[in-house]
Amino acid sequence: MKITILTLFPQIFEGFFTSSIFARAVNKNLVEYNFINFRDFATDSYKKVDDEPFGGGAGMLLKPEPLFKALDSISAISKRVILPTPSGKRFNQSYARELSKEDELIFISAHYEGVDQRVIDKYVKDEICIGDYVISSGEVATMVIIDAVYRLLDSVIKKESLEEESFNDNLLEYPQYTRPAVYEGMSVPDVLLSGNHAQIKKWREIERIRKTYNFRKDLLSNAILSKEQKKILADIAENS
Repeated sequence: MKITILTLFPQIFEGFFTSSIFARAVNKNLVEYNFINFRDFATDSYKKVDDEPFGGGAGMLLKPEPLFKALDSISAISKRVILPTPSGKRFNQSYARELSKEDELIFISAHYEGVDQRVIDKYVKDEICIGDYVISSGEVATMVIIDAVYRLLDSVIKKESLEEESFNDNLLEYPQYTRPAVYEGMSVPDVLLSGNHAQIKKWREIERIRKTYNFRKDLLSNAILSKEQKKILADIAENS
């Protein structure tokens, strides 16, 4: 997958793209990335990329000219261009899976009050909201989306690891423990030390459903549960 990011602050991405799993994905040629500083495409001597909104109001908007020129330089009109924005479509795991099937993604990391609507109308295919809150950096929102997407590419992370993560089958991940078995008086559940893999699997399934019921009941409305899972859920609800 090729990832291109239009940003005024490429340095914000440096640690993210050169560390840990992403760096390994780049070294394996599974992912490549490129930055475009759209200030380089500003048309005036001051390299101005923002201006006051027509009609008044607080803040400054990113001007269309630099972004049009930057996007045209990479033939973005025919590609999947993403704008992270609080007013976009809510991002989730299924959306991440959809994006992971693309060969190329282009991100506009916006700042200030937002982007001139003409940029969105001409180029943007996806306006994405990472959550019901507002942050000041489009770069941070872009990194969140990229992190959720690239790890789903083949060979980046083991398939079995992905299958056990939160949001797989619309259920959260079960609690996990490691050594020591007892720490400050707190013990690992006995079943995890039993060596009985059937019982461990059953415990994990119960705890996945319990955690989802306690923290994210909204996910259960879209979860496709087996007859056994429905019984587990009913028991948990009855005893809560």
